Amino acid sequence: MRTDTEGKIRPAYQVAFTGMLFALSMALAFLEGLLPTVAFLPPGVKLGLSNIITMYALFCVGEKRALMIAVLKSIFVLLTRGTVAGILSLSGGILSVAVMVGVSVILKEKVSYLTVSILGAVFHNIGQLVAASFLLQTEMVLYYLPVLILSGIGMGLITGLTVRVVMPVLNRLQNKIR
Repeated sequence: MRTDTEGKIRPAYQVAFTGMLFALSMALAFLEGLLPTVAFLPPGVKLGLSNIITMYALFCVGEKRALMIAVLKSIFVLLTRGTVAGILSLSGGILSVAVMVGVSVILKEKVSYLTVSILGAVFHNIGQLVAASFLLQTEMVLYYLPVLILSGIGMGLITGLTVRVVMPVLNRLQNKIR
């Protein structure tokens, strides 16, 4: 295990592991971009596969690392898709992580991955919609809120179920490189 004399995980290991998680989230975002658009999904709705990594970080690495991954993903979006996409990603990511951390702290062991995932997805959509409302200087986009809440529930369910399957694999990986 890569620890110092007091048994704490070394900062270099933490940075390297966070970087690996960020790279994995980017790979999942790239993979999601390769998937064909699903005809029955409303415009703007995506699976959010990279959020699997943010949730893993939240539950297994810590809130600060989860927030860091969300911010890094937003910077990547800013660099690859432009300012508006970066702002939307950042607003959705920060609100999502804040809500997931809040629910996890308040409810502790009483909350499931599914609940946290669904709330994270719904609030990610809400954060993006509020940012879009400010950017466009209109409240008309808020009429899309019911669609995004329903899609957030559906996509959050998929993400939460996937986290339950992937978490043991990522934990084994983390333990091997410690």
